[in-house]
Amino acid sequence: MIAAWTGEQVRAAETPFLDRGQGPALMRRAAHGLALACAQHLRGCRGRVAGARVVVLAGTGNNGGDGLWAGAELARRGASVLAVAVGDRLHPEGAAALAAAGGRVLRAGDGGPALGPAAEQVLGADLVLDAVLGTGARGGLRGPAAELVRTVLERWPGDGGPAVVACDVPSGVSADTGAVAGPVLPADLTVTFAGAKAGLFLPPGDRWCGQVRTVPLGIEGALPAPALRRLEPDDVAALWPRPGAASHKYSRGVVGVVAGSPTYPGAALMCTRAAVDAGAGMVRHLGDAAIRSLVTLTSPEVVASEDHPDDVHVQAWVVGPGAVGDAAQESRIGAVLAGGLPAVVDAGALDAAARAAADGILGPGKVLTPHAGELEQVLAWLAALGGGGHAPDRAAIEAEPARWARAAAEATGAVVVLKGATTLVAAPDGTLLSQADGSPWLATAGSGDTLAGIMGAALAGCAEDPDAFAAAGEWARGDARLPVAAALAVAVHGRASRLEGLGPVPPTALSANVRTVLRLGPGGRVPPPADRPRDPGGSRPR
Repeated sequence: MIAAWTGEQVRAAETPFLDRGQGPALMRRAAHGLALACAQHLRGCRGRVAGARVVVLAGTGNNGGDGLWAGAELARRGASVLAVAVGDRLHPEGAAALAAAGGRVLRAGDGGPALGPAAEQVLGADLVLDAVLGTGARGGLRGPAAELVRTVLERWPGDGGPAVVACDVPSGVSADTGAVAGPVLPADLTVTFAGAKAGLFLPPGDRWCGQVRTVPLGIEGALPAPALRRLEPDDVAALWPRPGAASHKYSRGVVGVVAGSPTYPGAALMCTRAAVDAGAGMVRHLGDAAIRSLVTLTSPEVVASEDHPDDVHVQAWVVGPGAVGDAAQESRIGAVLAGGLPAVVDAGALDAAARAAADGILGPGKVLTPHAGELEQVLAWLAALGGGGHAPDRAAIEAEPARWARAAAEATGAVVVLKGATTLVAAPDGTLLSQADGSPWLATAGSGDTLAGIMGAALAGCAEDPDAFAAAGEWARGDARLPVAAALAVAVHGRASRLEGLGPVPPTALSANVRTVLRLGPGGRVPPPADRPRDPGGSRPR
């Protein structure tokens, strides 16, 4: 599992060490790890470090100091190192170290004629080390630094450009929120220190970070609980609810699905099929006769009826996919929203959920799954009905998705899954997960219906076990299991989209791929047979 912290959290953890005079040692440790990563990158792209042309874009603060010390180490390894000073000064000790190692300095902090030669040096380099702004920066690049990066980006040669390594964070990307201000030089690799920064895993900034590598500094024990987490493949394999030898269809989780309408019957088919393929013990679909017939023809395992939610027993619900313009389905959705069972609330049920939240009647355990456009409507409803003032538009949400996902979670009391290339899962208690597992081909009609079904199976599997995800740590117990289940579903959905490489993945094929993803245990291994469970007493992973 990847854990990440805000820049403020890391700086607070550093403070006692700095107060004891250990700042220079921490900087040298960071710079050494940065230099090793740069050297490895150079060996990978050109075979050796000696003779490589390295340009350090150096700011005025400690981030610039890290870059200068790393540049000095690369120079001692035989690289030709030029530091481009984009401010009015350089970190004095770092600059002295670079000079002692034979490095050179080009001052571009005054702008003007110096920017042309600086841009030429950047574009002609084998590796550019971005060490302008660090975790304490507010806003993006300004002045000559911004002008230099704009010039470089305008003249960037495409695939033939230099490798770019960012020091701690790409300059212009917020370490805390992932917000992007001004021009940013996209990194192939970001080398971060002590703890990964949350902004490296939050959109839109994560698109500028490339691979992320963390260099330990020895202060890690002082870090608080992380601000963000990301599940990795082994986490999915270990945490996904799996049956044990004593399990039966009811204990594995019954998913109730209120989906589909005469206008959108396919949503019910895709949602129920995905819940089946994700391993639900039973799937119950509520809808009209025509849609029930289609559902049972394509998925005969599904129990379909025209019942009301109050008349059936399930562990979790999925409501809303394709359920538009159908009075009976709207009545069922209303009952689920007001009820006390966990529920995935998608598509056609989101506006109703916003209204219920504004009226104070949204029941506990709800997981809302909007994309940015739908979240705009949810927040608009909340603002209008709750007197909350101006709501953000879609552009504002896409610029700061973590902020608005958290705002929606706090306002509704629900878990909010903000879908996108990087999907965020925000809970009312502040828990935040970020998943970027999916293929770009997931942006297709029906993909969200499939995700809703997978998520319904995950919720049903953990609904009656507060310790279902205890293997992840104390933070994942109790109500926190709901955002964990949501993130697990997002990760499985994403992995299924990449199972056969990048290319079109219609939701029907995606659902079938889910079965293959869930067959794999940690490390990609096939789990042990069900008749020799590691947990003889039940199905909860330990």
